Amino acid sequence: MIGVGLRHPHYHEVLSTRPGIGWFEVHSENFFHQGGPAIDILLKVRENYPISLHGVGLSLGSASGVSEQHLAHLKSLIKKVNPFLVSEHLSWSMVSGVYLPDLLPVPYNDESLRIFTENISKTQDFLGREILIENPSSYLEYKASVQEEVEFLVELTKRSGAKLLLDVNNIFVSCENHGWDAEKYIQSVPLGIVKEIHLAGHSIKEIEHGQNVRIDTHDNVVCDAVWDLYASAIGRFGGVPTLLEWDANIPSLDFLIREAYKAAQYLDARLYATA
Repeated sequence: MIGVGLRHPHYHEVLSTRPGIGWFEVHSENFFHQGGPAIDILLKVRENYPISLHGVGLSLGSASGVSEQHLAHLKSLIKKVNPFLVSEHLSWSMVSGVYLPDLLPVPYNDESLRIFTENISKTQDFLGREILIENPSSYLEYKASVQEEVEFLVELTKRSGAKLLLDVNNIFVSCENHGWDAEKYIQSVPLGIVKEIHLAGHSIKEIEHGQNVRIDTHDNVVCDAVWDLYASAIGRFGGVPTLLEWDANIPSLDFLIREAYKAAQYLDARLYATA
């Protein structure tokens, strides 16, 4: 099942044309307010399409814990929308009640594992449902890390009961930035815990001394190397619901859906190969 992010420029066109797409995903925090046209439109879209809620502000890696107010808003939205998936990021963005405008990385060690496990368990208990955790795109590594990212994620699913949202573009970006092995990353994830896949475009920025860094900008087409990695992912995990993210320089809805359905070609090829 192929989906795209539901973004403001496309709200009314989605309602009027009912495009041929399998599902839509929205950022949860955009719909926390009570009433208003945005939530009305989302509920109308929900009448015809499955919806996934993807959070960007729960800050599961915060040592001070997750916000109960944020959880209450999320639970209320879940009750209204009845999403088929709810997800968040392996990151933090809040300290002492102050929110930072980014998804910040954490060191992969026992302390971080304990904090994430406690916060995810609290979240799932409060919501009364399983959530998915997305692997991040990263641009630095901590000396305090004692595990590889994929090892940390897998252990976190075991301890918390959460499952994975595997962002293939994030794997590629992080592996290129740090010299990790992207194929090994995918093969290190056990079967049965990946419940959603993200695809997106990214950018390359030149930094000092002629070095380049890949940035998860979500503002252009998926590159060939990420499509190749996606083929490996579905070869291992099967036909997992797949979403194309596009959050800046947003194209027309028709173009977005055509790009998303490139994923269907890979899924069809996998089905043909296993038939």
